[in-house]
Amino acid sequence: MLTSMTGFGRGEAVHTAESGATITVTAEIRSVNSRFIEISVRTPRTLSERELDLRETVRKRLERGKISVSISIDRQGTEAVPLTINEPLAKAYFNLLDKLRTATGLTAEIQLRDLTSFGDIFQGEDTSATAAKEEWELTKQALDQAIADLTTMRQQEGQELERDLRGRLAAIEQYVDEVEKLAKTTAADEYQKLKDRVLELTKDVDVLNNQRLELEIAMIAERLDVTEELVRFRSHLKFFLEAMESPEAAGRKLNFILQEMNREVNTIGSKTNQADVAHRVVQVKQELEKIREQVQNLE
Repeated sequence: MLTSMTGFGRGEAVHTAESGATITVTAEIRSVNSRFIEISVRTPRTLSERELDLRETVRKRLERGKISVSISIDRQGTEAVPLTINEPLAKAYFNLLDKLRTATGLTAEIQLRDLTSFGDIFQGEDTSATAAKEEWELTKQALDQAIADLTTMRQQEGQELERDLRGRLAAIEQYVDEVEKLAKTTAADEYQKLKDRVLELTKDVDVLNNQRLELEIAMIAERLDVTEELVRFRSHLKFFLEAMESPEAAGRKLNFILQEMNREVNTIGSKTNQADVAHRVVQVKQELEKIREQVQNLE
């Protein structure tokens, strides 16, 4: 099954205390395509020390994508916040700012927002260990739900991409069949064209060395033969379909197979001098480019 790297998921977990106060943790996760896995996390200050745990949770569930995680906490029914002010540190920052103002000759008053820019004046309460544990458990539940929601959306989009890819692969297979039919007549046609041309130039069939002519024509026919490239192309096409059906993430593998398919079709195009074959080669390359664009979105 193919899985897209693009999607959105949301999860929510709620805890209601005996006093009626509630804590609601909401997790949102967004994902877009990327060559590797890139995870960014935004959390409230009370969960800042859990950032690595959040990253690891996501990394275990998702293989590729540029992933953004946002955690928010809503407390209702209580005015208590599990943070306190480090008063000595706040006063020290105030005195430091006052010295800086004097040294620079500034006349502006020191504002509260100047002090709150120093995040370490806020610290977690020692008595909030139980609340912090509850918050973390709720966060894990919400994140698990968000990841599951994201995964479902990515799989649904992957199914849409798979249908599109199969349609394009079927069109490519038809073009390849047509190229094979047209290529079968190439050697014979070229032989006759060359022979007619030589006869026209010499005007004397006795001058021709038939054995030498046959050898030259055979060499030309070999250079024009695309049988080997067609066999390899069909082999790559088979591997591509098998990779699509694999339960493992197939994006990187499909991209590599596409490169090999492009290599073969380019060789076919360079060998042919038939307009009909060249036209179908262009059509195949167009479809491969569209497939390449779609594969960039697959995990």
